Amino acid sequence: SVRGWTSAHVYLGTSLILVTLLHSGFQFGWNIHTLCFVLMLMVIFSGFFGVFAYLRYPALMTTNRQNTTRDQMMEEISELDKSALTLADQVDRSIHDVVLRSVQRTKLGGNFWAQLTAKDRSGEAVLKLRQAVLSHKPNQPEKKASGGQTLVMMVDFIGQTANDQQAESLRRLLDVMCRKQSLATRVARDIQLSALMEIWLFIHVPLSFGLLATLIAHVFSVFFYW
Repeated sequence: SVRGWTSAHVYLGTSLILVTLLHSGFQFGWNIHTLCFVLMLMVIFSGFFGVFAYLRYPALMTTNRQNTTRDQMMEEISELDKSALTLADQVDRSIHDVVLRSVQRTKLGGNFWAQLTAKDRSGEAVLKLRQAVLSHKPNQPEKKASGGQTLVMMVDFIGQTANDQQAESLRRLLDVMCRKQSLATRVARDIQLSALMEIWLFIHVPLSFGLLATLIAHVFSVFFYW
């Protein structure tokens, strides 16, 4: 089975550490033979990370996805964006502009570094909504941005500025944005875990080819010169 071949590959690769040390008689120098040994260690230890990644990350991905797929989550985020824009348009023009800019700037994935760091900027929408709400209350002192204070500001806006229709739309908008933020965080985490499962291959495979080349050079030099 594939699992059996993989297991044999790991155990045989690990045993090479001891076999190579005994083969070299624990003698090293600045030559192609030591380079071959160093590359072998790098291949083996990068393989250890690969084993760890495939044992741990799939389970984390399953838990994070909550019985959905990434495509389904992305589709739901798209629908939430549309709903948020519709609701924001019912509240106030400035609120709509804030939500529109946030939707346009929300990016998931990107280059490999962005995938590994799992940066999610969906929370900017809530912070910008807070600023927009504050703009309706010019006498309100600026406070440090936080999730709880954002809710307080929106409650103030609902109670003192908005009419009934605006208040209801703003409540629904906040629910939609919070749902989107939660989904975007899960998608970013899913992308990060996928990237972690793949990145070791970009190290392991090139090092393996480098090891093969130095191993051929090692064997050739031994037979030719010794």
